[in-house]
Amino acid sequence: MLIELTALHWIYVAFIVLIIGFMIKRRDTTILCIVGIFLLGIVATHSFTGSVSGIFNSFIYAIRELLPTILVISIIVAMSNVITKTGINDVMIAPFARLIKSPALAYWIIGILMMVISWFFWPSPAVALLGAVLLPVAIRAGLPALGVAMAMNLFGHGIALSGDFVIQAAPKLTADAAGLPVGDVIHASIPLVIVMGVVTTVTAFVLLMRDLKNGKLASSTVTIQSSSEKESLLSPALKRTMAVVIPICFALDIVAMSLFHLQGGDATALIGGTSIFILIVLSLLTHKNRGLEEITNYLIEGFQFGFKVFGPVIPIAAFFYLGDSGFQAIIGNYLPKGSHGIVNDLGVALSTIVPLNQPVSAITLTTVGAITGLDGSGFSGISLAGSIAHLFATAIGSGAATLTALGQIAAIWVGGGTLIPWALIPAAAICGVDPFELARRNLVPVVVGLAVTTVVAMFLI
Repeated sequence: MLIELTALHWIYVAFIVLIIGFMIKRRDTTILCIVGIFLLGIVATHSFTGSVSGIFNSFIYAIRELLPTILVISIIVAMSNVITKTGINDVMIAPFARLIKSPALAYWIIGILMMVISWFFWPSPAVALLGAVLLPVAIRAGLPALGVAMAMNLFGHGIALSGDFVIQAAPKLTADAAGLPVGDVIHASIPLVIVMGVVTTVTAFVLLMRDLKNGKLASSTVTIQSSSEKESLLSPALKRTMAVVIPICFALDIVAMSLFHLQGGDATALIGGTSIFILIVLSLLTHKNRGLEEITNYLIEGFQFGFKVFGPVIPIAAFFYLGDSGFQAIIGNYLPKGSHGIVNDLGVALSTIVPLNQPVSAITLTTVGAITGLDGSGFSGISLAGSIAHLFATAIGSGAATLTALGQIAAIWVGGGTLIPWALIPAAAICGVDPFELARRNLVPVVVGLAVTTVVAMFLI
């Protein structure tokens, strides 16, 4: 049955267009999303007080949906802070440092390590865990600091964050917006993440080695805090023990996820609980009598990071949740009779008037994802990508999970820390390179990767 489109549908579409426009202009979209929520509320309820309350209720709804993700990121950052402070990270990385004997080995070893660590700790903490230890080693092997920064960016903020297979923060956001199970989005993203990762990192490596051979990349020296300058909070034997125990704990988590088929919130809870236990044990071992107080301090640092990252996401997610089941929960049952949600209704209507197909849908999702990443967050716009993927999949009758994963990958590769200079600052700072130069070096590999991945997605839809 074809649902008649009402003012609510057109307001939703208008604000999607405005949000994309604001992102292209690199302007903040928070106020725009709040106005959109207010207008949807007042048109639906004809109540000024009800629509004002709807803004607050939409934030509560978004926070409730995002809270497990915010919590696990905060806890992992808190844990990584104590691991870095004690120097355990130095011990964990040391065996790999001995393998770095050439620029090529430095690029691939640092990149792969960054990817693996980012799956469990997220890229921002992983930069601190990895960069300070391996950067001097890579430079001695002949890989310039810019090459180190590229490897950390592309493998960590690119491959690891765009797939986010362990913590599952990114697929949670996009899956919710698209009305899909998290597992479906993760499964659909695997081939796309592999294609994007292989094409981008190989292209970057070829260009990097070419310029290094031609003398276009000068070696650099940087001043970094060495491990010997860190506080001697743990004995060397205890550091070595914990450097083995921590990876084993997370490896056991992966085994448990496989054996007990844990995905989405269950997998996130397992990782989060493990991180809390590691944080508690390390804090007590490190700070002795001050351990109880320091646990709280580490958690506060972690929560500050978590809400700083997700603060801009909450109002945007609140608006896009209104496109699906969130509308009834936040505003009430004011949609037309027979409606299955604003996005579903628009998808059905679009399928009757626009000859959409797989290529058009794939190109559109990549473009939308890339645009939403222009704010430098990578996460603030992936709800939009999921919502539009749902819209297009409804119109063409297939490919919802693949389109959602494609939009997620494009958004995070562009905005998560590979192309937007202000998002590159952590890696650029620890490597002592210009973030704008780093973004310029990443541009060609990422664009080539997105183009190839989009073509592959056309055949998977």
